[in-house]
Amino acid sequence: MALTERQASELAYHRERARTQTSILNQPFSWDVINHPSRRWWNAYWQMYAYLVTLNLKGKRALVVGCGYGEDALRLAKLGADVYAFDLSSDSVSIAGALAEREGLNIVFAVMPAETMTYDNDFFDVVIARDILHHVDIPRTINEIFRVSKCDALFLANEIYSHSFTDKVRHSILVERVIYPRMQTFIYGRGKPYITEHERKLTEQDIQKIVKPLRKVVFKKYFNFLVTRIIPDRYDYFSKIDRLLLILLRPIAPFLAGRILFSGHIKK
Repeated sequence: MALTERQASELAYHRERARTQTSILNQPFSWDVINHPSRRWWNAYWQMYAYLVTLNLKGKRALVVGCGYGEDALRLAKLGADVYAFDLSSDSVSIAGALAEREGLNIVFAVMPAETMTYDNDFFDVVIARDILHHVDIPRTINEIFRVSKCDALFLANEIYSHSFTDKVRHSILVERVIYPRMQTFIYGRGKPYITEHERKLTEQDIQKIVKPLRKVVFKKYFNFLVTRIIPDRYDYFSKIDRLLLILLRPIAPFLAGRILFSGHIKK
C-alpha cells in the first residue's frame, strides 16, 4: 500500500499511540452513550447517538470511516447494523477487532486509507465519519464515500471545526507563541495532546465540499465555543453554558464553534 507523506506520518503516529492503548482490552466497554444518549445533551458525541438511536439500523449496512479502536463500530453493531469499519493503522484495527470479539459482535474490519477504499460501489446504507475528515484529503475521501454509498444513504459527520476567520486568530503570533502554550496544559492536562502533525480543523469551505454530495442536510449543530479552547471539557457546568450560548447565538454559531455535527442523505 503506497502511502503519501501525510498518510505515512499519520500511520507512524497512531502506531506509536496504539502501543499505549492495549489496556482498553482490560476495561469494561461502556454502552451508556446508546442506553442514555440524551444524558449529556451539551456534548456532540452523545448528541450524535441521540440521533442514531432514533433510526432503524437493524440490517442496514453501515461504514465507520477511520474507526480507530472501534468504539463507534461496536455501538452501531449493538444497534443492529451490519458494520464494516476500517482504519489506516493496523495496530488500531487489531485492538478494535479484539474488542469486538470480546463483546461477541460480528464486525468486518479492514486496513486501508480513506482516500482509496476497496469496497464495492453503492454498498452502504449508512456512513459515519467521526474525527477523521480533518486527518484526510477531503475531496478524495468524499469522492470515495460518495462512490461506496447507496443512493439516499445516510451520512453523519462529527468533526472538529473552526471558521477560517477564527482560525486566523488562533494561529496569530500572539496566540501561537504566548497564549496557547500557557493554555495547553490547562486544556489538555500534562499528557501529550492527541494532535497529529498533519491534522487541520475543518473550515466552512471544507464543510461546503463535504455537504455537496448530499441531497438534503437533515441537521447541522455547532458545539464548543469556549470549551476545548479556553475551558477544558471536563467541567460539565461550563460545557452546558457553552452549548446554550451557541444555541442562543445560532446565527453566528458557525463563526464561534469549535465542533460541528451534521447529517444528510447522499444524492446520486
